Amino acid sequence: MTPAFPPLPDLILEPLVRAALDEDLGTYGDITTRTVIPAGTRYKARIRAREAGIVSGMQLAAIAFRLIDPALVLRVHCPDGAPFGPGDTLAEIEGEAASILSAERVALNFAGRLCGIATLTAAFVAETRGTRTRITCTRKTTPGLRLVEKQAVLHGGGFNHRFSLSDAILIKDNHIAAAGGIAPVLAAVKARASHMMRVEIEVDRLEQLAEVLDQGGADVVLLDNMDTPTLRKAVAMVSGRLVLEASGNMRLDRIAEVAATGVDYISVGALTHSVRTLDLGLDF
Repeated sequence: MTPAFPPLPDLILEPLVRAALDEDLGTYGDITTRTVIPAGTRYKARIRAREAGIVSGMQLAAIAFRLIDPALVLRVHCPDGAPFGPGDTLAEIEGEAASILSAERVALNFAGRLCGIATLTAAFVAETRGTRTRITCTRKTTPGLRLVEKQAVLHGGGFNHRFSLSDAILIKDNHIAAAGGIAPVLAAVKARASHMMRVEIEVDRLEQLAEVLDQGGADVVLLDNMDTPTLRKAVAMVSGRLVLEASGNMRLDRIAEVAATGVDYISVGALTHSVRTLDLGLDF
């Protein structure tokens, strides 16, 4: 089956998986497996879903098995971005039983968490159907796992916000306070920012939005913690002149009404900071 999404280079992902394997193997490796599994024992194992969801993390699972034993053969049945149901086989691994067992937990930890992110993202995206609004993630990610967690958001049909502080200028409320207000902070952007850099500014009141429109210098406005009627007024005020992103208190049961206001993006930190790991298992 052709993957729905092009994979990232293994070279980028290997350090993440290697660190997880180092943590799990400890100072002396898998002593249980070495003690009870005779050398040369071969098995075929399956990664199976115990609940429905959206696939993500198969590439990292494959790297985990390969780093433990390059001779293992892994066949992915459900590529990243594909839906699956309870009992479905996501991948098969064949080879030395000891190698499969030693890589099992790290492979499932990555796949379960990333499937959880993709699945939750897909649920949020479903609430925007019939609108132009896109669901995007935030930088509220697990330290060290931002790249793969944001990739899982893509697998669920969402979009990515900044990967790092160096990707774009995002002026938050504390920046505004420290700089002395909206006018001076936007003046500083106009004077110092590269013409290649996108600029987003956060506002939480319509009076601030009016000042941003008057000052100029921003490409995107983040509408923070506004209720739905206020978001609707903000969309009318901007009238397509700037990209609008709604943020703050974006629960799943609220997404449809927020999308209906006409905002371009809804950013949801919960996609990565409050996700539930999906229940996957490895069966011999």
